[in-house]
Amino acid sequence: MTGEAKAFDAIVVGCGQAGPFLAGRLSGAGMTVALVERKLVGGTCVNTGCMPTKTMVASAYAAHLARRAADYGVTLSGPVGIDMKTVKARKDKVSDDARHRLEEWIAGMPGCTLFRGHARFEDANTVRVGNELLRAGKIFLNVGGRASVPDLPGIGDVAFLTNSSIMDLDVLPDHLVVVGGSYISLEFAQMFRRFGSRVTVIEKGPRLIGREDEDVSAAILSIFENEDIAVHLGADDIAFARQSKDVAVTFSRGQPPVVGSHVLLALGRIPNTDDLGLDRAGVALDKRGYIEVDDQLRTSVPHIWAMGDCNGKGAFTHTSYNDFEIVAANLLDNDTRRVGDRIEAYALYTDPPLGRAGMTETAVRRSGRRALVGQRPMTRIGRAIEKGETQGFMKILVDADSGEILGCSVLGPGGDEAVHCVLDLMYAKAPVRTLQRATHIHPNVAEILPTIAQELTPLV
Repeated sequence: MTGEAKAFDAIVVGCGQAGPFLAGRLSGAGMTVALVERKLVGGTCVNTGCMPTKTMVASAYAAHLARRAADYGVTLSGPVGIDMKTVKARKDKVSDDARHRLEEWIAGMPGCTLFRGHARFEDANTVRVGNELLRAGKIFLNVGGRASVPDLPGIGDVAFLTNSSIMDLDVLPDHLVVVGGSYISLEFAQMFRRFGSRVTVIEKGPRLIGREDEDVSAAILSIFENEDIAVHLGADDIAFARQSKDVAVTFSRGQPPVVGSHVLLALGRIPNTDDLGLDRAGVALDKRGYIEVDDQLRTSVPHIWAMGDCNGKGAFTHTSYNDFEIVAANLLDNDTRRVGDRIEAYALYTDPPLGRAGMTETAVRRSGRRALVGQRPMTRIGRAIEKGETQGFMKILVDADSGEILGCSVLGPGGDEAVHCVLDLMYAKAPVRTLQRATHIHPNVAEILPTIAQELTPLV
């Protein structure tokens, strides 16, 4: 083993959505940087998350639209078929191309050296990667997370898929049983139903996506039922057993199990912090295994920062990238940026998609603030009617005293894009009056946001 450590100005562990961009800024500022990746450059988003899944969602949407062709006066001959090998190949190419572009960019960074391997701390300034010892005065962690696999009864006796391994399939499951009723599970459930699989969703909670408002959960359930996706809520006895080549999934006492050809476990994610030797560096973790950070993403050790999914401050590509921006701004730009300035925003990529910004109605009620609400179903929005996609609604929440926009939900065609009209106003701290007086383009889903803002009523 190499005894003497190689010295760098900074070590960045992990090549997800924060690590390479920070390495680029640091090397561009004249620092020497060791960038470490133990698996695939690009992290979850490029390899097993956003890019490949949304590529598959696009294929599923094309199949769904083709089956509805007659509704639009379009005649197709014969049934719509799915070639899963081609679906997978298309998905793989999108991910591979993005990863290769990122690798080429990293290779061209002056002063940056990419190390392939698993990083473990030797002490607060030293990291071992295989036989190499790396030492630096600044260390940045961007190690991401992975699928959680709880120790449920029988889980060790059956084959199951996670959000990563399900994308290796090049055959269509006859019956996919999805255990979990949140964001990742719902995207895969609808996707594979549109590919042609029978799909059953099993959720232990009383409703789907429990962190959302009840009207959102109910609307998503209705969308799934309209697509013949079976949903079992309140599952209080989840267990697994082999049944010939299939898997029997028990979900509730006294109910017969659901038997599927494939099982997807989508029960949350956990941070990749258990095998880094963080105790040797003195880096503190919370009770869930996330790295504790302050508002500028410093850990309990002042010269070590944590970005992305491993810090528990957000589990999205956009929050990880914003973590990079916060760290770079404070270190290099003399610009005080903080996690606390970030407004929660995200999307659920079912069809139609859900775009969310700010507080939910439930959170507003809990806050005790006097609030106003405006809401409009997609059945009353011209653009949705013209597209023949009228499931869903949009909703805006406003502080009754200050006019501050508190939150927005858009479940409908283009909802993941339209919500940014409100999100940007929230960052600008513009009152709802600004939205009320805006003139949006017609015809458009987003054009109704000013109208809704003009029709606010007390939240009771």
